[in-house]
Amino acid sequence: MKAIIYTSVGASDVLELAERPTPSPGPGEVRVRVRVSGVNATDWKCRQFGHVQGKLLYPEVIPHHDGSGVIDAVGEGVDRARTGQRVWLWDAAWRRPAGTAAEYVVVPQHQAVALPPEVSDETGAGIGLPAVAAHACLLAMAGAPAHLGPGTLTGRRVLVVGGTGTVGHAAIQLAVWSGAEVVATASRPEQEKRVRAAGAQHAVDYRAGTAVTDVRAAVPDGVDLIVQVAPSAYADVDQQVLAPAGTVAVYATEGRGQVTLPTAVLMGRNTRYQFVLGTTLPAAAKEIAVSDVATAVAAGALTVGADSGLPVLRFPLERTAEAHDAVKAGSVGKVLVDVAMF
Repeated sequence: MKAIIYTSVGASDVLELAERPTPSPGPGEVRVRVRVSGVNATDWKCRQFGHVQGKLLYPEVIPHHDGSGVIDAVGEGVDRARTGQRVWLWDAAWRRPAGTAAEYVVVPQHQAVALPPEVSDETGAGIGLPAVAAHACLLAMAGAPAHLGPGTLTGRRVLVVGGTGTVGHAAIQLAVWSGAEVVATASRPEQEKRVRAAGAQHAVDYRAGTAVTDVRAAVPDGVDLIVQVAPSAYADVDQQVLAPAGTVAVYATEGRGQVTLPTAVLMGRNTRYQFVLGTTLPAAAKEIAVSDVATAVAAGALTVGADSGLPVLRFPLERTAEAHDAVKAGSVGKVLVDVAMF
C-alpha cells in the first residue's frame, strides 16, 4: 500500500510517500480502506516536536488520527457483516505507529464508527478529534448532563472563542443541537457568516474594545461556559463575561502561553477552568463523546463544508506535507487528504 511516513522529527519535509505492506486485522480489529484522511494540529505538532520529550515513540510513523473509508477485512471476534461498511475513524494513531495517511489502516473495531449513507466522506474524515474535544469542553461546565443531545443544554449560554476553527465549529454545532444559546467570536464579516452558518445565534468581535459590552448585550447575565482557544490572551475578558459558577474550557495552548488569574476573584465567583486534550481524555469520556457525536452526525447536526461554516481544503496523499503546513499556518476551514485516488 501507499502511505505517508516519517522517521524523525522535523519540518514537513520529513514526510515521504512510501510503499508499505498492507496490514492485516488482528482479534477485535478491522481494516479500513481509507478514502479521506483528516489533518489536525496535533498531527503536525507530533511530527515537528515528537511524541515525548522531542522524540518519536516509534521508529516509523504514519500520521493522522481521523479519516473515513470502508471496512474491507475484519479480525477474529468481529462480525463479518461489517465488511463493506462505510465508517469514520477516530484516534487511529493514538498509541499506535500507523494512522490514516495510508491506503489501509487497522484499528480496534470500536474506533471505526458506522457512517450513514447520506453523510459524506468529507464529514466523516472531519469530525473525529475536533468533535471529541468539543464534546469534552461542553460537558466541562458545572452541572453538565451525562450526554449531549436535543434539550440537554436548554437554558445554558455558551461562548465559543475561535468558532471558525475545527474544534470551535464542532462546539457550536453540538451546543446548538443540544439546545444551548451560543455566542461565537468573529472579527470579520466573513467569519460572522461562518459562525452563523454553524448555528450560532450571536456573533461578537472578541478583539474589539467593546467585547465585554457586546457579549453582555447578547446574554445580560453572562455565559455559563466559554470554549476557549486562547486562554492567556483573553483571560481578562473571559472573567468579565462569565456568569457566577461559570466554566472556561481550554482546548489550545497558544504555543507556550501562560495564564495568570486573580485567585481571590475567581474563588469568590466559584469559577472553574478545565483544560482539554482530546487524545488523552479518559477512555470512558471518549466513548461517551463518540456515541453522542455519532448520534449528531446521523441527525445531520454535525457536518463540515462551506454550507455549515467550515470550508474544506483538500490535498492528494502525495502532498500531505502541504496539508500539514496549511494547518500549521491556520488555514481557513478543515484540511483533508484524499487517499482513495491511489
